Amino acid sequence: MNSPSSISAKRSGFRQLHESGCFLLPNPWDVGSARYLQSLGFKALASSSAGFAWSQGRADGALTREQVLSHLKELVAATALPVNADFENGFGKDAEGVGESVRLAVATGVAGLSIEDASGDSANPIFDLDTAVERLRAARGAIDHNGGDTVLVGRCENFLHGRADLADTLVRLKAYAEAGADCLYAPGIRTPEQIGAVVAAVAPKPVNVLVGWASELTLSSLAALGVRRVSVGGALARSAWGGLERAARALAEGRFDEFAAAASVKELNALFREPR
Repeated sequence: MNSPSSISAKRSGFRQLHESGCFLLPNPWDVGSARYLQSLGFKALASSSAGFAWSQGRADGALTREQVLSHLKELVAATALPVNADFENGFGKDAEGVGESVRLAVATGVAGLSIEDASGDSANPIFDLDTAVERLRAARGAIDHNGGDTVLVGRCENFLHGRADLADTLVRLKAYAEAGADCLYAPGIRTPEQIGAVVAAVAPKPVNVLVGWASELTLSSLAALGVRRVSVGGALARSAWGGLERAARALAEGRFDEFAAAASVKELNALFREPR
């Protein structure tokens, strides 16, 4: 599944998904979850930095670039579907470092990757706009020189870092679009009004919306707002951890009743015996 022709086909198909309609982009955290999601008929997948980090016993954002690149390569090889990489803030201290990291990410075969404007500095959690744009331009340049068909997603992290400033978010997303982002993303916006404002601000470029919580929004209602793709971040991983927590706590109390909701051994074995 990692031949140049198959990677090219995945990237071409992924770009086509962004041209019309609205599609779900669920986030696996390992090979098994990726192959299960493929079996349900999804058209593309996205990695989850948080989901993968938790599977390694680490906090989100605590893994090295090398660990993340290895994980991306594994996901790409595990499924026939295009994979979009949650590539955090590009694993670079400066724009040049981001460009080098993106070059390496493209080499894993991912069909898309996102670069966020979160700095990792709790005192100043969001890069200033000029710095954020410079980093995104470096990512764009790296993609253009090393696989120009890879989709670049520009992410504004304001709402995830206590800066629920829609006006600034719109300014940033428009700047990221002008800097070369193919798709725009502001995780943390939740209301139809916020989502509609983002879609209008960057049109005609596609918008990704995160729905990682119980929500009254549906795929059809998001499509009606003009959203092109919907991801769930670490929500599937958190759901799996929720099942583990409930069953493990029951065991700690001497109970086994939580196993009633466990997946079928027969069905799992049948799934993973099938060719990829």
